[in-house]
Amino acid sequence: MELLDRYLQAVRRHLPWLRQDDIIAELRANLEAQLEDKETELGRKLTDAEMEAWLKQLGSPIQVAARYQPQQYLIGPALFPIYRFVMRLAIGWGVVIYAIAKTVEIVAKGQGADGLVAAIVHLPGMVFINAAVVTLIFAIVERSGAQIPDKFAQGTAMGDDWMRVPAPPYDPRLDGRKKPKTYAQAVIEVIVGWIVLVWLLLVPHYPFLLMGPGVIWLKVSPFQLTPVWWTFYWCVVVLNGAELAWRVIDLLQERWQGPHHTQQLVKQALGLIPLLVVLAAPGRELVVLKNPADLTHAAALAQINLWTWRGFAIIAAITLMQLFWMAGKMSLDAWRRRLAAR
Repeated sequence: MELLDRYLQAVRRHLPWLRQDDIIAELRANLEAQLEDKETELGRKLTDAEMEAWLKQLGSPIQVAARYQPQQYLIGPALFPIYRFVMRLAIGWGVVIYAIAKTVEIVAKGQGADGLVAAIVHLPGMVFINAAVVTLIFAIVERSGAQIPDKFAQGTAMGDDWMRVPAPPYDPRLDGRKKPKTYAQAVIEVIVGWIVLVWLLLVPHYPFLLMGPGVIWLKVSPFQLTPVWWTFYWCVVVLNGAELAWRVIDLLQERWQGPHHTQQLVKQALGLIPLLVVLAAPGRELVVLKNPADLTHAAALAQINLWTWRGFAIIAAITLMQLFWMAGKMSLDAWRRRLAAR
């Protein structure tokens, strides 16, 4: 039944959200009845190869989902699922390429906050142009009456990927009534992640982006930050870049809806790295005096270092407890699934 679950989950991605549960329940019942008839006729269960062949005869997931699409005025129901898939691909890759190009341009030219604001302002225009071009092409195909070959929807990301996914993408928890994350929300997360990454990269050139008026106080105060903060900063930048890359991969591979427990566990574990960097600072010195010979502020310096270090220790302890809790919960769920499979 694993292949059938994969197939139904692939169909689900191309269905209207409000009707997904009802359609999948109806389709599952019909397919399970057909499967039972076939197995009764053969007197045995279908092999994986026979199951694949049977599901291929039903049509690719995107073609099956097309039968349940509402009437489209500009693009017909036969083309609409393919149109939506290509639209997602065009917008997703467009945002990724735009973000990379603008990040390089802003950092290389040192454009600062003005460059970031300009890039954000022009982003909707880029998305609109991509969407307009894709829509125009599909509208021309629809009006011309041209037929999309069946092979176009098979053997591609729209067709047989449901058979090649190493882990079953089907998760019964997605059948609940809680609305899953939409494609638009996934794109927004990528855009926000990109903005945060650019903002972080601009901080060394424009410290006020992080500290605000505190930059003035830091200049006139007798204290200065130790080099460990630069290591902490670059750890944060790398982790944000990795998380953004992960989100982009999920977006492009249409995995934004699933509950990514492994990702959460890995991110939680990696989040300990910058905290441990601070906690491992030599002598627990996070702030030092600009003039070491001036002992007037020695007591205040000791208190700053003490409570800053303790604050990071508390955060690290909480993060570690969350990590153990998440790992334990995942292990318990895996154990329960193994017992249920016996």
